[in-house]
Amino acid sequence: MIGGGPAGVTAALRARELGASVALVERDRLGGTCTNDGCVPTRVLAKAARLRREAEQCSEYGLMGELPRVDFGRLLNRTQQVVYRIQEKKQLINHLEDSGVRVHAGAGDTRFIDANTLELSDGETLQSEKFILCLGGHPRRLNLLGGEHGLTHSDIWSLKQLPRSLIVIGGSATGCQVASNFAAFGSEITILEVESRLLPAEDESVSAAITRGFQARGIKVMTGIERVERIEASGRARSLFLHSDGRAATIQAEAVLFAVGWVGNLDGLNLEAAGVAVERGYVLVNAHLQTSAPHIFAAGDVTGRMMLVQSAGYEARIAAENAVLGPGLEYEPRIVPHGGFTDPEYGSVGLTERGAFDPGDPITVAEVPYADLDRAVIDGRPEGLFKLIVSPATHRILGAHAVGEQALEIVQIVAAGMASDMRVEQLAGMELAYPTFAAIAGLAARQILRTLGEVPLAPEWRALARPYAAEWERRNGS
Repeated sequence: MIGGGPAGVTAALRARELGASVALVERDRLGGTCTNDGCVPTRVLAKAARLRREAEQCSEYGLMGELPRVDFGRLLNRTQQVVYRIQEKKQLINHLEDSGVRVHAGAGDTRFIDANTLELSDGETLQSEKFILCLGGHPRRLNLLGGEHGLTHSDIWSLKQLPRSLIVIGGSATGCQVASNFAAFGSEITILEVESRLLPAEDESVSAAITRGFQARGIKVMTGIERVERIEASGRARSLFLHSDGRAATIQAEAVLFAVGWVGNLDGLNLEAAGVAVERGYVLVNAHLQTSAPHIFAAGDVTGRMMLVQSAGYEARIAAENAVLGPGLEYEPRIVPHGGFTDPEYGSVGLTERGAFDPGDPITVAEVPYADLDRAVIDGRPEGLFKLIVSPATHRILGAHAVGEQALEIVQIVAAGMASDMRVEQLAGMELAYPTFAAIAGLAARQILRTLGEVPLAPEWRALARPYAAEWERRNGS
């Protein structure tokens, strides 16, 4: 295994379970981007941002006191403390070695000498019949004049102070999370996206709700950016020159951050010597996660497919089994719950409404606002929505999308049902606890059953513009 992140560690352990002799080589620290630079420290920032926002509600609940101020240096120290705790908790080296994996951590640059031989930075060579590339990725920078004055996600952890203003280039998951968290800390945020909406890969309802939420929090959202030309620096000031709506524009801030995607960690590996084909910064793989070299497989971010921790681990198990037992399993991502720890939070699984639409195979959609949910009113968080997409022919759930408190947790409930081939009747019939945010999934499912005519109703009830499952579930004023 080359790479000691979630994919590499999972693949190494699975290969050992199958009886293979395994070595794992990691350039730096085990844990990969997720533990050291991505999900873990980012989630610490999101927790701090949430605490800051929760404090704003205190007076509404009779809790009086001053709002906490942000000590950005202490916050970054906290992120590193949590990273160390997670590493200590996992005990990756001990776990791997106890399982019989030979670990080469801190091995520095590694390169293929030939198709079956790796050379480490100290000159040691390792030979193997099979390899699994779990190299991970790193933030991509825009190739523009003055680009060295821009930050990436990896640079956040070395900032000396909170920027008073920040331009985020890129409105997908990473960009939206950075924008949301730094806005909560008090930075003035402008977020730019070349597509016509934020989170262009998500359902359009999610994009619209996130945009509304951002704008309500004072974040300036600019979409349809034609091109970014250059960055100029003067002291602590940064000027970003761009074109939008056919006109040149200049935006100023203390910092500019690139959130324009990931590329695979391929530099210096000399994949040509192993016969591994690369395209647009990623290793090419087939459905078996096999590269152009039949004895070399790949998993995780380096494939450029589903660049998520949960997907990396899943791919790694498939790659390990195919490497040890022979190519048989195929990776077909279908039910992959995901989202972002923004404010408001969002989560998605399955098809979007646009992706599910087919004139020859209609869909049924229910969209329920959080304002209809008692828990949202109780917690003072009525902002958000839940969308459920169902096939009227099979009654199977095709997708679910949420924006608002605990959106990711809600979506995971639906994802579990989708994985077990749940039909909308089963979701509608679940006795979900009250008052909870998750109950909105059952509310949407019951709304769909009424739309499909699967619930006996009196004619006068059907005549209502929006029939509810029961008076209990009717919104205030309806």
